[in-house]
Amino acid sequence: MIGDRLNDALVIRTAVPAEAEAIARLHFRARSTYYPDGVPQTDVDWTEAWRGSIERPDGHVLCAVERGRIVGIASFRTPDGAPAQKVKLFQFHVDPDHWRAGIGTALHAACVEEWRADGRRTAVLDVHVDNRRAQAFYARQGWIPDPDNPPAEDDHHLDLCYRVTGE
Repeated sequence: MIGDRLNDALVIRTAVPAEAEAIARLHFRARSTYYPDGVPQTDVDWTEAWRGSIERPDGHVLCAVERGRIVGIASFRTPDGAPAQKVKLFQFHVDPDHWRAGIGTALHAACVEEWRADGRRTAVLDVHVDNRRAQAFYARQGWIPDPDNPPAEDDHHLDLCYRVTGE
């Protein structure tokens, strides 16, 4: 990370493995808001999955911390088989108790800053079709439907892309 970004009481920094459990809890709370029938049951141990993402040498997990509590998370890396100029935002969540407080915007800006520093030119993500709040957020940040990946008829996700430009 370029360095900790400080905005009043909000600090955005690289996550550490010891925070995986807190990150998994925030991830679950955020996901619970956009599944109409509740979060699907899986055999995934999300704490271990997040620990793996944090420890992954080719990935980045940023966390937004306010008054000592993680209130936002972002996980990104180059997708398998993609050119080095491309980055995928795999996870991006803000604690629902902290929505509309500027945390997502600050966290997104930190991601873009990191992508620029790493020489990324294109970012991609997929967002759940029922997550209208996230879709609106991404649109405000400049994300557009990915022309290389139009939605399939029965897909539950929309693919978006973002052009990483200079300052």
